[in-house]
Amino acid sequence: MGVIEVKELVKSYNGVRAVDGVTFSVTEGETFGFLGPNGAGKTTTINILCTLLGFDSGTAFVNGFDCVKEPLKVRSSIGLVFQEVTLDNELTAEENLKFHCYMYNMSRQLANERIDEILGVVGLADKRGTIVKKFSGGMKRRLEIARGLLHRPKVLFLDEPTLGLDPQTRTNVWDFISELKASLGTTIFMTTHYMDEAEACDRIAIIDGGKIIACESPGGLKRSLRGDTIYIKSTDDERAAVELKEKLNLSARKIGSGLSIIVESGEKFIPKIFESMETPILSVSMKRPSLEDVFIHLTGKEIREYQAVAPVRPHR
Repeated sequence: MGVIEVKELVKSYNGVRAVDGVTFSVTEGETFGFLGPNGAGKTTTINILCTLLGFDSGTAFVNGFDCVKEPLKVRSSIGLVFQEVTLDNELTAEENLKFHCYMYNMSRQLANERIDEILGVVGLADKRGTIVKKFSGGMKRRLEIARGLLHRPKVLFLDEPTLGLDPQTRTNVWDFISELKASLGTTIFMTTHYMDEAEACDRIAIIDGGKIIACESPGGLKRSLRGDTIYIKSTDDERAAVELKEKLNLSARKIGSGLSIIVESGEKFIPKIFESMETPILSVSMKRPSLEDVFIHLTGKEIREYQAVAPVRPHR
């Protein structure tokens, strides 16, 4: 049995399924990522697994405990870092951690030992007496992760752990999470809509419209496309798409201000485009399959487009 086991999980809001028959398993020590746009069902699923939200049907087990029948045992064995900062800005870093220790009924001696250890791990030992409101966004996120690890959870849940951070801070936080996992062996379950974060996972479940549409390692997902992606810009994309279908038997997707197609040996295929097409071609570019390409192939949209147009459901 995996450290997380979910089968046919369903959760609805006002008749709309935010989570629609989701099934997956996470093995101990794995970094497992939920990749999807806003409104896909990522946070709803993580809230269910952390026993913060009920569900309509299906089963969910974390660390061998039933999320419905044994919620307290689930909570005692997990750590959770929310999207939003939940630290007390008026307390010091040490005081924030002490409060967490008391919530988990740690003795004063054990709490002090754990706080000393974890502040060193996250590189904030010299900031233990600093009021949190003086921290940068990256420092706050590191402290939240430290707080989630104080009671030595078997699974650490990270819900969009770098949301709202600048690119450099995002990179630093993710490097820190990777080092932490390597040193402690903690199982990590994270949600994200950033492709670079998803690349760092051992496995990724792509979720869209409440359904898991693919679950594989990043490399396996990219290999599933079996080809290269060619991007074409023309004077008339609609006409170009028809020509690609009629003359080269290729289905093109409208992506931004152009078209994309997937072919084998893309560098050898590009000359055929110019030879066959009557619609004037403005530019052609090619790249090897990426997670973005996989997402586009499976959903028909770029994840950035979803961010702009997807309706937001309660709790996602």
